[in-house]
Amino acid sequence: MSFTLATWNINSVRLREPIVCKLLQEEAPDVLCLQECKSPVELIPTEAFAALGYTHMVARGQKGYNGVAILSKLPIKEVGAEDFAQLGHARHIAGQLENGVTIHNFYVPAGGDVPDRDKNEKFGQKLDYLTQMRDWFKMKSPKKSILVGDLNIAPGQDDVWDHKKLLKIVSHTPIEVEHLGEVMTAGDWHDVTRADISEGKLYSWWSYRAKDWDAADKGRRLDHVWATGDIASAAHSSRVLREARGWKKPSDHAPVFATFDL
Repeated sequence: MSFTLATWNINSVRLREPIVCKLLQEEAPDVLCLQECKSPVELIPTEAFAALGYTHMVARGQKGYNGVAILSKLPIKEVGAEDFAQLGHARHIAGQLENGVTIHNFYVPAGGDVPDRDKNEKFGQKLDYLTQMRDWFKMKSPKKSILVGDLNIAPGQDDVWDHKKLLKIVSHTPIEVEHLGEVMTAGDWHDVTRADISEGKLYSWWSYRAKDWDAADKGRRLDHVWATGDIASAAHSSRVLREARGWKKPSDHAPVFATFDL
């Protein structure tokens, strides 16, 4: 079985319903994982998505904030939704396809602006969230699994527009990168995107603050596709749909794709 998966921080699924539909029509991934849906589950525009063939969904919603959803052409059943760091936020949903593949969709806390947990509660919450992810995956020892989402960390030097300038900026600090690496090790996760695209700068997020985001190109790779070691070699055709960042009323994130032959 071959299927294509995409992950996208949509920054309000109701506000950006038109570009979600555009992606589903033009790119037609079998599975689309959305983050920052900012909607109760019952208000997600499922009818529009179902009309395009996405008749299955598992989701956790929250009015105005957070929220994660997995839209699928393929049958999918919910198999978990964790509240890491006990924040009471809708930041994780897990679904399982009929072939036994489990998909974890995450929206990791952004962490505020100051990379110091003593001065910034949100940064501490981010680190705690990652620590609990690590401990959970160490306990669960996931197999035949994919993890995607806005992890709000750009780990590599080529995952940010300027490594040195961003070392003290939340999303690229050494302590965040270290915590993310511990999550990867705990679950035997492998970075599918970088396995496919190992060389060069690669971004999935460009700030709304940039007047000309494309020309300035001050991006970060915050959105990830991982797979457990037992299936990581089955992944291929990774790409970032950069052009989606320039669509009408865009998200500040671009979708990230990968295909799996399982």
